[in-house]
Amino acid sequence: MTGAAPEETPVWELELHTASAAATQSLARQLGAALRPGDLLLLTGELGAGKTTFTQGLGEGLGVRAGIISPTFVLVRIHPALGSGPDLVHVDAYRLGSAAEIDDIDLENTMDSAVTVVEWGRGMVEHLAESRLEVTLLRATGGQADPEGGLVTDFSAEDDAEERTIRMAGFGPRWASAPQLDGF
Repeated sequence: MTGAAPEETPVWELELHTASAAATQSLARQLGAALRPGDLLLLTGELGAGKTTFTQGLGEGLGVRAGIISPTFVLVRIHPALGSGPDLVHVDAYRLGSAAEIDDIDLENTMDSAVTVVEWGRGMVEHLAESRLEVTLLRATGGQADPEGGLVTDFSAEDDAEERTIRMAGFGPRWASAPQLDGF
């Protein structure tokens, strides 16, 4: 449902941990297999946190054409389904400054027929769907916690073998219950 007021309180929240880029993709692959047309996912995380790696796993689970890379400079990439499942619309909103700029790229045109993943979209795309899944990826630096209890993050993408904390929150009726993610 487009244009609905976004839910502000999550129906559920999960915190999961992966030990490598491959494990992050495996988690996302399982989630991707549970997605359906009309699903909206918001990915948040610092540079190098694994947002595109996570999206690659989603694409595998959805069964879309391989070759998912960050859409940073083109803003939107559409990855067609290889079977009967939905296409994956992958958006990078990093360079966009408002919901009006999101509306200019016309995501509403594909919302009902595709799974839409928006990196850096918090505060700009919630109005596009009645329900959404928010995924926050955190990358630890040396496994240290900051004084406030959060994770210390960095901007390096050099080490794919370090732990990621992945926080998921479901909003709206589509996400009335958390997806089953075996092994996480």
